[in-house]
Amino acid sequence: MSFGLIIQIAILNLFVQNFVIARFLGLCPFIGQSDSKSKAVGMGIAVTFVMTLASFVTYLLYKYVLVKNSLFLTSIPFLKVIADDGLVNVLKTASYILVIASLVQFVEMFLRRYVPALYRGMGIYLALITTNCAVLGVALLNTTDAPRDIGLLGAVLQGFFAGLGFTLVMLLMAGIRERLQYLNVPRCFKGAPIAFICTGLMALAFLGFSGMAS
Repeated sequence: MSFGLIIQIAILNLFVQNFVIARFLGLCPFIGQSDSKSKAVGMGIAVTFVMTLASFVTYLLYKYVLVKNSLFLTSIPFLKVIADDGLVNVLKTASYILVIASLVQFVEMFLRRYVPALYRGMGIYLALITTNCAVLGVALLNTTDAPRDIGLLGAVLQGFFAGLGFTLVMLLMAGIRERLQYLNVPRCFKGAPIAFICTGLMALAFLGFSGMAS
């Protein structure tokens, strides 16, 4: 893989096609954990770790299990029913979520054991990484939804930079929301409403990066 392609993947996932700002995926933990910089960093690191490892595992799962063994899988009696609908497409989502859930469980056990304060601060949003559509989205983008095969290294890099892009916008939003606490925001806009308005404005600002990479 060329250095230019690595830079292109980084720019795409950090700025041009950021999973939160451009694709609007993973908004639940983005809004829920961006009220302070410490929470934003913790959630960003956790999501980056899960995205990177999930990209590695799901790419291998797709290439060397679902695709190469599709004929064998269709020979299994209870899978013949869904074979006509595209067995790989049916199994990919279930298998990807299983991989993501396993990785999130590992992160949860690690934080509970070594960083209990962060574990308590993240609360339910840590478990919600399992159903974070941004993590599933990067796994799909690396495999069946990819415009072309970028290889295992490209998939891992895309997952890593997608996680960094998530962390970047989390920190930006945390800085904005910490400042908003000292401003006279109308009562009806306090909390999530003003956060979504700021997210929309941030998305407009990120449009300035469009065209940097494709």
